[in-house]
Amino acid sequence: MGFPFNIFSKGAERHFEPGEAERIVTAVREAEKRTSGEVRVYVESRCRYVDPVHRAAEIFFGLKMDLTAERNAVLVYVAMRDHQFAIFADEGIYREMGEKYWNDEAKKMLEAFKRESYADGLVTIINDLGEALKDHFPYDNKGDKNELPDDIIFGS
Repeated sequence: MGFPFNIFSKGAERHFEPGEAERIVTAVREAEKRTSGEVRVYVESRCRYVDPVHRAAEIFFGLKMDLTAERNAVLVYVAMRDHQFAIFADEGIYREMGEKYWNDEAKKMLEAFKRESYADGLVTIINDLGEALKDHFPYDNKGDKNELPDDIIFGS
């Protein structure tokens, strides 16, 4: 359910220009206003000895993202120094969207990352995920709640 790709360094100050982390978090919040789905971003320096999809899965399940009510959470994982990323989606949204959608999104992110536009790539995919989640898992103002934090998680 994840897609690894190579890209081109413990916190926002090491990985993003001033204001970029805030743009990413804002994109997550805006995306989630339209859907019951959840989007998380995890950024670390290295993905040592593990395929990025396996690392994304480890993080996804470690953060209990598989426990959302509709199984519609998506993790965007980036290992900056190792130039890798993966998109890991829970089964509900993965099935709804199909493999072509996930491959196309990863290609968009890859193009931005090749230009070293990391924040732009993340914001683009988050916006796209918000639209996809909105279409398949629309927001219900009667019962929806934000099940997971919106902040970027910075690993080591």
